[in-house]
Amino acid sequence: MKRLWLIPIAFIALAVPAAVLAGSGQGGCDGVVGSIESRYHVHATRIPFLGLIGLVSKKATRGGVGSLHIAEFDNFTGQVDGAELNRIVSEKLGSGWERMIRETSRKGHEQTLIFTRPEGDRMALFVVDLDGSELDVVQVSVDPNHLDDDLGRYSHHHDSGSGKDNDKDNDNDQSD
Repeated sequence: MKRLWLIPIAFIALAVPAAVLAGSGQGGCDGVVGSIESRYHVHATRIPFLGLIGLVSKKATRGGVGSLHIAEFDNFTGQVDGAELNRIVSEKLGSGWERMIRETSRKGHEQTLIFTRPEGDRMALFVVDLDGSELDVVQVSVDPNHLDDDLGRYSHHHDSGSGKDNDKDNDNDQSD
């Protein structure tokens, strides 16, 4: 009975090195944000209640949107080399991610990187957007089928000849 106190100590002695090793290879969204903070000496603004926002967005889109991660850098004044930013993001995201879009303005004050990765039936999107002095990092998982259904509700089909809205859900057609 006297040796039972050794069990928690042994567990802690084994858990600490595992936690240190796991934290040192930080990748994904947290890895990108950490690298940007370190490289450009800025700190990301944490979005309060982001977990709740993620749950609401998942429910509102019937599972179309999930796994929402957002980091915002206000007053981002450092000069950003587009190639360097692309390299930082590519390295920290890791394998499986493919860059779809890289857009850089002439002076480099506006930059956008969009990466994608398949996740079974879903698609993960990772967006880094620098617009003047604001840098936003967003990672989200989407179900293209659900999003297509939701977007279909908001599209309007017009008959070019009559000028009337031919949307079957529109009961408020008014004629002169």
